[in-house]
Amino acid sequence: MVYGLDIRPEAEKLGRKAEADCREQFALIDENCLQCSARILNAFQEEKVSTADFLEVTGYGYDDPGREKLDRIYARVMGTEDALVRIQLMSGTHALAMALGGLLKHGDTLLSVSGRPYDTLCGVIGLQGGSRNSLIANGIRYEEIELADNDFDYPAIAGRLSRRDVRLVEIQRSRGYADRKSLTIDKIERAIRCIREAAPETVILVDNCYGEFTEEREPGHVGADVLVGSMMKNPGGGIAVSGAYCAGKEEYIRDIAERMTAPLIGKNLGANLNQLTSLYKGLFLAPRAVSASLKTMTFAARLLELAGFEGIDPRYDEKRTDIVQTIRLGSAENLKNFCIGLQHGSPIESYVTPVPGPMPGYSAEEIMGGGTFTTGSTIELSADGPMLPPYTVYMQGGLSYEYGKLGILMALSRMMQ
Repeated sequence: MVYGLDIRPEAEKLGRKAEADCREQFALIDENCLQCSARILNAFQEEKVSTADFLEVTGYGYDDPGREKLDRIYARVMGTEDALVRIQLMSGTHALAMALGGLLKHGDTLLSVSGRPYDTLCGVIGLQGGSRNSLIANGIRYEEIELADNDFDYPAIAGRLSRRDVRLVEIQRSRGYADRKSLTIDKIERAIRCIREAAPETVILVDNCYGEFTEEREPGHVGADVLVGSMMKNPGGGIAVSGAYCAGKEEYIRDIAERMTAPLIGKNLGANLNQLTSLYKGLFLAPRAVSASLKTMTFAARLLELAGFEGIDPRYDEKRTDIVQTIRLGSAENLKNFCIGLQHGSPIESYVTPVPGPMPGYSAEEIMGGGTFTTGSTIELSADGPMLPPYTVYMQGGLSYEYGKLGILMALSRMMQ
């Protein structure tokens, strides 16, 4: 045991080597954290945030200046005209469903240019599950263009959009469970330029989940019309207990807000339920939480590489654009033990042993590890993976690097048994 925890000495020795190798990357992560923190601090100051903005508003939620100010802060931070930040939006998938439902009507075409979306969004679209409330079931057409060598297929995008019949293009920044790299802001900027040249009126929506504050710019700064994200991930900073946001052009946010509440009511409705302090504070602390997560994932990438595992993406010395780390563990036993070790290295329910099982919205059995203060929070350290070859673990989060490091060391130690 090392540090009084179930960490094997050989794992701790590898950890020291991994940490030394990551110092240059850690410095870059710290600089990015400073830049994003400055942008958020500027937004708070420009909007003149005061303690009066945190007051609870119940009932319908009319005339809530604190909620309206938070919307404006998100718009400033995300580089957009307007934003809708609500505790009533319960997840990234929920916010995406609201956004797509508000922007698409019967007969419209939705085009994904980053390949097949994440599993739960496939259900929203109607690619699986057969819900009569899906987009396809309600007369919306769906098409997709696969990525080419981990970048957008620009000729295919331009060719398809030349017909000028696509209402909305969707880009998923993070990889999800796809066998591809996450998409950097530079690549997203080039894709947006390509889309604008081919079809200037097409709406461009970016699923920004897991990506906020990992780079100095957000998709809104490079021309995206709508961005969507979850407080259970980066912008909640580990403080927000629920919620999500949509940020973008004012006319599109109005459509999305009317989908969430009712026509002609839109953003005027939505009690804050005494959660504004957590939403403000979560955003304020988000760059630091994201920085800790990036350091944890960078450390994990190098540690598992030194331990002999392959299929590590991104590598420890690669540019990162989200907080997700994937590693091919090679066997069902390794995947189970890794998640068990991570769970046992968690502050909450460390005594629980995860087992594979079905998950709503996913096509294969999943195993998940990570005891979090907020249930399902993925800015807190967690790991999961489908029980399918090559038994890849998907990791994310870490509210502090120190706790993240200990959790990863315990996961590796469990596989060494």
